[in-house]
Amino acid sequence: MFMVFLEPVLERLPFNAAMLYLPIGWLLGPSGVGLIRIDLESHADALTVITRVALLLSLFTVGLKLRVAFRGEGSRLWWLPLRLGVVSMLITVPLLAICLAFLFGLQFAVAMLLAAILAPTDPVLASDVQIQNVDDPDQLRFGLSGEGGLNDGSAYPFVLLALMLLGVTDDIAQVDHFGWFVAWGVIAGIGCGALAGWALSRTVLFARQRFGLALGMEEFMAIGVIMLSYGVAELIHGIGFLAVFAAGLAMRQVESARSGDKPAGELIAAAQDSGKNAAVHPEQAPVYLTETVLGFNQQLEHFAEFFMVLLIGILLSEYGLSREGVLIAALLFFIVRPIAVALGLLGSGTEISHRWLIAWFGIRGVGSLYYLCFVLQFWHDKLAARIAQDVLTVLALSILLHGISSTPLMHLYWRKRVAAKG
Repeated sequence: MFMVFLEPVLERLPFNAAMLYLPIGWLLGPSGVGLIRIDLESHADALTVITRVALLLSLFTVGLKLRVAFRGEGSRLWWLPLRLGVVSMLITVPLLAICLAFLFGLQFAVAMLLAAILAPTDPVLASDVQIQNVDDPDQLRFGLSGEGGLNDGSAYPFVLLALMLLGVTDDIAQVDHFGWFVAWGVIAGIGCGALAGWALSRTVLFARQRFGLALGMEEFMAIGVIMLSYGVAELIHGIGFLAVFAAGLAMRQVESARSGDKPAGELIAAAQDSGKNAAVHPEQAPVYLTETVLGFNQQLEHFAEFFMVLLIGILLSEYGLSREGVLIAALLFFIVRPIAVALGLLGSGTEISHRWLIAWFGIRGVGSLYYLCFVLQFWHDKLAARIAQDVLTVLALSILLHGISSTPLMHLYWRKRVAAKG
């Protein structure tokens, strides 16, 4: 209720909601008033499920925002998130692992595990720097949005590899040939997610346009697509996070193709101006369906952000900040991330100012919290508490530093973009 009245004020200040949720969580935890206490290691199973749900909602939302065709002029825009989500990820994990092993004396397998947990950027907390208007695929926002959708899935093989090196993989999956396991996971995940999003969208639109069945219960469709794509992907040993992202992306591609690439806002406005309800008018059905699902998911994303940052604050109150975690955050934010982005974008033609902003906005959050909980289900070691403390410290610093800087930096970027166009 407090946030209802505070949100208009926050829009004019260099703060975001997450920066308020974090200290509230800390105050509720053991270091504050002690109302809530959560043992991360003993509750790792339940926390893995909770954080996974939040991450899936956000990944699906990111996919729905990317209204750029894979063919034509827009196809070149896709290279940016692919470079960031794949190439930069392949650089981030080993580079950070080497630094952690050398600087902090960690066993290389443990260093790789910590690096893999911290590597993915966050799709939940990065809404300020992601796409705001699906009809205006700004290069910077598009790249950061696509990266957040891709690298939560691309981090999974590194987490699994680190667990293999630590000798605990048998509790997760029987992996005889790691390369084939990863390749199949990527292909199966993307394939079944794209198929689910495409098939369900086409089926609903066909029923409306052929038989005049009114659209409705789009919220159920949103949850259903997420559950179906993730569940099938996991059943066939695909990477479920990639499946959900691909499902949202496929739904948006179906809408864009059926709408003739006309602006979504223009189609909705045309229906309203003509006095026709977009929910029951066949011509407006594709964009109405996708925009309604997107709107519902974004509302759920607000709840996910609230609960996840509150959870991080409570856990931080339990474990406390670590000096090592502060040093790791500095290493990741100011050295490893910029190097990974610079190498990943070599030859891309991306402007220098865009590269610096992309390098800075490598926001860490729910993806790292999920992988931390996931790992603690299987890895029971005396170093687990140290790793958890380091991860929570990095997440807290990311929420604060990126939260303070995101609004002013994006406003400055937008003013320069408008000035360049004018």
